[in-house]
Amino acid sequence: MNNRKRVAFHTLGCKLNYTETGMIWKNLESLGYEKVSFESPADYYIINTCSVTENADKECKRIVRKAQRCNPDSHIVVTGCYAQLKPNQIAEIPGVNLVVGTQDKFKLGDLMETILNDQVQVYSCDIQDVHSYHSSYSIGERTRTFLKVQDGCDYSCTYCTIPLARGKSRSDSIINIIRQAGEIAQQGIKEIVLSGVNIGDFGFSGTTGKRNENLLELITELDRIEGIQRFRISSIEPNLLNDQIIEFIAGSKKFVPHFHIPLQSGSDFILKRMKRRYLSALYQNRIETIKTLLPQAGIGADVIVGFPGETEEYFRETFDFIHGLPLSYLHVFTYSERDNTEAVSMTASVPSDVRLERNRLLRQLSDKKRNVFYNEHLYTSRPVLWECENDGGYMLGYTDNYIRVRKTYSESQANTIQNELLIHTNGSEVYVRETLPVATA
Repeated sequence: MNNRKRVAFHTLGCKLNYTETGMIWKNLESLGYEKVSFESPADYYIINTCSVTENADKECKRIVRKAQRCNPDSHIVVTGCYAQLKPNQIAEIPGVNLVVGTQDKFKLGDLMETILNDQVQVYSCDIQDVHSYHSSYSIGERTRTFLKVQDGCDYSCTYCTIPLARGKSRSDSIINIIRQAGEIAQQGIKEIVLSGVNIGDFGFSGTTGKRNENLLELITELDRIEGIQRFRISSIEPNLLNDQIIEFIAGSKKFVPHFHIPLQSGSDFILKRMKRRYLSALYQNRIETIKTLLPQAGIGADVIVGFPGETEEYFRETFDFIHGLPLSYLHVFTYSERDNTEAVSMTASVPSDVRLERNRLLRQLSDKKRNVFYNEHLYTSRPVLWECENDGGYMLGYTDNYIRVRKTYSESQANTIQNELLIHTNGSEVYVRETLPVATA
């Protein structure tokens, strides 16, 4: 008879959360827990939350209800950014047994043993007291792994709650990151995605607050790792993406020609109001530098619409600015008011219906940008890392420059990098020769 306690995970939000869920599971596994799917009966359901958007908060409540339906007698644990920001609010959700903030989320194994059925336990902390750094990487991935290298943020963007949820900027050491990359390579993983809150700020010690190392030093060392064929930087602020980093990636055989660079607005007035650390001219310079050194590079951007004070004129500045840049895709976010941020008290709020319409317009522009980028690469050959899943007789993968590709499933090519001739696109994916869609009457 199996007496091991069963635990199920549900992760909301960014890839950084997924890396930390992986480390929480690794710790619980060492204590004898058994992992099951979230749809299965479990003794414990752990929800790792996000609080970047209002929808993420609502999603937390939905997932709690889902866990209760799977096993009404289970214990429900909520951790992550939302748990740090609103611990008492989460504690009021029916069914929640344990709420754990930033300081203690890697101690869940101990805390879960103290759960009492008739009361909710809350472990919260003052975010100013959080200085420790916890290494982590995602577990269970078969082709790529997200490796956390940095946490926290020292910026004060007026819309953002992340510094309140994660604390000051702090980083792992290069020596430890190299060790973890070696562990990942031994698992047969082909690609590592470097993850963090503000990766470009890599190098600060959480205990001393001083910079000991920098991102260029880190990627230089990672480039020498045996067994990993690809490295990708998940996202980097434009003011921290310097020419030296771009030049290094342009000359690297392992760091791929793909950049995700948050923009947030193409209007200098709005950028200043957001307290971003750059203006549109610097952003444009970074994009032009990349395209000069790496013409085939894929470049994505984050954009926020509906920020307080964003008039139709300022939105049009953003739209036209993005339209004129050789970006490959956008992640478009609708501004939502967040407690304890400077922006929540700003005047000139944008009506909700206007925010949604601007989101729609930029998503349309993103689709056009992606389609142009994909078409530029038709009848060219690119290296594709093929994923392991059989998707209805097809397999999916990504090129080095982040083009999503589909072809007929081949088990022997799963988790391998193959040069593929790209010959057709439907706007969201590119097909190779043998999977050209059949025309219908």
